[in-house]
Amino acid sequence: MLKLGVPSKGRLMEETFAWFAARGVTLSRAGGAREYAGKVEGADLALLLLPASEIPRELAAGRLDLGVTGSDLVRDKLAGWQADMRPLTQMGFGHADLVLAVPACWRDCESLDDFAAITRQFRETHGQRLRIATKYHRLVRAFLSEQEVADYQLVDSQGATEGTVANLTAEAIADITSSGETLRANHLKILEDAVIHASQATLYASTKADAGEIEAFSRRIGL
Repeated sequence: MLKLGVPSKGRLMEETFAWFAARGVTLSRAGGAREYAGKVEGADLALLLLPASEIPRELAAGRLDLGVTGSDLVRDKLAGWQADMRPLTQMGFGHADLVLAVPACWRDCESLDDFAAITRQFRETHGQRLRIATKYHRLVRAFLSEQEVADYQLVDSQGATEGTVANLTAEAIADITSSGETLRANHLKILEDAVIHASQATLYASTKADAGEIEAFSRRIGL
């Protein structure tokens, strides 16, 4: 029996349930809102409800055969993730972009070239690197390296990242956004060419799972 991991709460869970239901597989909680086991009708699956951020690790370890999570989480949490899992399909929901945003009052900063110049000037003026608050260290570092932006430092943010600039703990941020409204509410703007990763909910299969069972299930849901 294949083990499927699904986000344990919120809109991601609801949309995942709806996606599978449209393909003849009914997923539901086994008990109340605090219950982390699930029930499945229409397929030979064991359902586990987990935080979306834990699903990449469980897939990589082979404790899950299938899992639904954001592609941003997979790429940021696992170096060389392609050796541990493969995407079966993008699911068409959970869209969000990981972007680089700066204070809206930086009128001379609209692009990555502008940002690179500002980071160099910041270091010359202040004797330290410009701080970018983020939860997504691996993705941000790889992106800025490709863009040849070097004069910065990443500071970890596990709370409300969009508030770090106002709180003077960072000069810029890299964070996930769906509409940009929260960034604008915090007087931040997205650089025009700084979408680091366009994420969406994706169904992954662990490379440790039985390939025949994965293929049979994929056919069952029309992939």
